[in-house]
Amino acid sequence: MASKAFLRRVPKLFKSKTEPTFLKRTFYLYTPEPFHPIPDRHPEWKRVEEAIKVIKSGDKIYIHGAAATPLRLVNSLTKHSLENKLENIEVIHIHTEGPAEFTKPAFEGIIRSNSLFIASNVRQAINEGRADCTPIFLSEIPLLFRRRIINLDVALISVSLPDEHGYCSLGTSVDCTRAAIENAKYIIALANHNMPRTFGDGLIHQSHIDAMVEEKYVPIPERPQKALSEAELEIGRLIAENLVSDGATLQMGIGTIPDAVLCQLLNHRDLGIHTEMFSDGVVDLVERGAITNAKKVVQTGKIVSSFAVGSKKLYDFMDNNPFVVMSDVSFTNSTAIISQNPKVTAINSCIMVDITGQVVSDSIGTRMYSGVGGQIDFIRGAALGLDGHGKPIIAMSSTTKKGDSKIVPFITEGSGVTTTRAHVHYVVTEFGIASLFGKTLRQRAYELIKIAHPNHKESLEKSAFERLKCMPAP
Repeated sequence: MASKAFLRRVPKLFKSKTEPTFLKRTFYLYTPEPFHPIPDRHPEWKRVEEAIKVIKSGDKIYIHGAAATPLRLVNSLTKHSLENKLENIEVIHIHTEGPAEFTKPAFEGIIRSNSLFIASNVRQAINEGRADCTPIFLSEIPLLFRRRIINLDVALISVSLPDEHGYCSLGTSVDCTRAAIENAKYIIALANHNMPRTFGDGLIHQSHIDAMVEEKYVPIPERPQKALSEAELEIGRLIAENLVSDGATLQMGIGTIPDAVLCQLLNHRDLGIHTEMFSDGVVDLVERGAITNAKKVVQTGKIVSSFAVGSKKLYDFMDNNPFVVMSDVSFTNSTAIISQNPKVTAINSCIMVDITGQVVSDSIGTRMYSGVGGQIDFIRGAALGLDGHGKPIIAMSSTTKKGDSKIVPFITEGSGVTTTRAHVHYVVTEFGIASLFGKTLRQRAYELIKIAHPNHKESLEKSAFERLKCMPAP
């Protein structure tokens, strides 16, 4: 049964004598909920230790992710679970910031993590069997909560301070969190003075929050841009000069290669952003006038994203800025929505590609590394662009840090295929662009070997002949 606190948050309109109240939630697209104010209901402002006391053994806990990770709440959760000898708590999240202490061996049997997208702070625990991961498209994570496949007892979230009308913002990360708070029986919010107030689907009324903890002094997690290698800069140049047109709608995955592309688009015009995430590089393009969003069909004139991670410069840019719309990930990553925009150019990176075009992005052999994320959502959305000018791009350096080729004859045993050979259109390394759409297997092998590192071309040709029983050919 749903708790009384949860039922109080449900509007009378949805109540039914014959059906449990929580089943009356409708699939969200344009009518966000919980948005409306609930008369005479206010959150209880508490110290963090008091707020966390509601968590008990066996609870399923959602943790807000990325730059919105409520670190103070998470730290208190780990302390509370140890001190009170709690058991069998499951925490559910996409990638989070911070040390993720709950994945350490000391928490075995107390807290078990379930990652819907793997970050470096949980990778070891997953590969040692002390934590779980769920393979899932980023666009479909909200369905886990809306279809009540996962039922949450508590959601730990970060919000901006309530405004004069009582509205808070999920700030930098709306993603799947909107769906999680629709599902959760009890919501604890860290009201962070440093959380930017953003527009879009992330606005929620404080009356839907059960407990709030004030955070005055600790900034939200930052992830400044890394220095770019020569190979990454060359990949960025190749994509910027050959595959990104003026008026294109851009999606960038996370990492240095998307950053390398963005920094070389300063002279482009009327670019638009419809993406699952963005970082500092977008701010520079806005300030330069390269990004206007003027040609977009969906949310014309506005940057559309579901979460953002970067430096304080990025967060200051987002704060109270109507140019940026933070949306539910089931909207941003819907192929039907993505495909409506002009010249959709989706830029994603990967771990390896085999000579037939199969792309591995989430694992290295049996070792889980990241997640499916939104790669397929946007690769497919770009390919299905209604204007016929979409460009789905997989980009990677030709070799690993150890010098091994990322273009391989066979995928390493145990690795998962994230993007199938039928989905792939363009693969880019620092040595060129391979166009694979409509190519046979031997033509694909030829195109991919052309953009491999010179040290590996001969061995790849031999392996391709052994696999295909013929020589790669244009």
